[in-house]
Amino acid sequence: MHTHDIVVYGATGFTGRLVCEYLVERSAELGGLRWAMAGRSIEKLENLRHEIGADGAALLVADTADPASIDAMAASARLVLTTVGPYQLYGSPVVAACAAAGTDYVDLCGEPHWMRAMIDEHSAAARQSGARILFSCGFDSIPSELGVWTVQRAAIERFGEPLPRVRGRLTTFVGGPGGGSMASGRATAEAAADDPAIAALLADPFALTPGFVGPPQPSGSEAGSEPDVGAVRPFFLAPTDVQNVHRSNLLLGHRYGADLVYDEMLVGESAFTPPPGAPLAPGEGPSTAAMNDGSFETVFIGSHPDGRELRAVVASSKDPGFLTTSRMVVETALGLLERQDVAPGVWTPGAALEGDLVNRLAERAFMTFAVLD
Repeated sequence: MHTHDIVVYGATGFTGRLVCEYLVERSAELGGLRWAMAGRSIEKLENLRHEIGADGAALLVADTADPASIDAMAASARLVLTTVGPYQLYGSPVVAACAAAGTDYVDLCGEPHWMRAMIDEHSAAARQSGARILFSCGFDSIPSELGVWTVQRAAIERFGEPLPRVRGRLTTFVGGPGGGSMASGRATAEAAADDPAIAALLADPFALTPGFVGPPQPSGSEAGSEPDVGAVRPFFLAPTDVQNVHRSNLLLGHRYGADLVYDEMLVGESAFTPPPGAPLAPGEGPSTAAMNDGSFETVFIGSHPDGRELRAVVASSKDPGFLTTSRMVVETALGLLERQDVAPGVWTPGAALEGDLVNRLAERAFMTFAVLD
């Protein structure tokens, strides 16, 4: 018998706190949600519980340096939501414990080489135990997954078949990095520099589809111009998003076609520019005002060689990396707990929850999803 429905591991970090603040709101609405906050310091957890009014939340001391504490955390929960990154440094014991215990797992990972290692190492154990493991449940890469899902669903309804070419074009991207994201980026760059195999995997659009390789994909690494959108330039999160979209397609039985070609680019001046004094330390993030002023909009342009085309737009009116992301990961967790028909194994959030997640995010996460005529 699980003591908790959800345990938030890394609760006292910047994103972890946002997740917990939102869970206070959601648990009051849902009633009966048993959740806990976990981290290394009981004092910090007690302070956080008091500061955010999380009176109903239990507290757990857990630390990846103490494997028994991670195993106990996983065994106590129906689902573990972890914000503790870089995941390549701190995530492996949590995935292993959840896969062994039959506990669902969601995270905010954007580290594909680590995700591929976890797929290879724990898929069989998760299927056997009943665990559902979901990586990349935030801005990496839910908007991309659900944008392609939205445009291809419309194409199948309208044309009777998916569109073989989809372009994700970010027309708006206003947001700054957090210390955790920057630490993950540094760790990934160091790993790639030390290991040519990791560098090759990071550059492979099909790194997360073991056993399947589709057609050649655009590199997305060079600026250019497109007749229908104008100037485009590389987007630093695109490689991970592309890999997750192809994995989602694989998990959905290649519903978008085994010949799908997908890439992402920034449009015009929508280049990512860290604000002055951007936080560098893990556990730090932008101000509340900056997060409220953030936003993103991505147009997904699906096309066929015969000229047929459809467009969908996915957008958010808040900072994509924090306010929107914290709601994305919580709604993914809540949706997964409600969906016992999702089979055990390693999933993407879009493939696991599909339209249910679209509806949740449209209602709860400042997000809009629209097919354009």
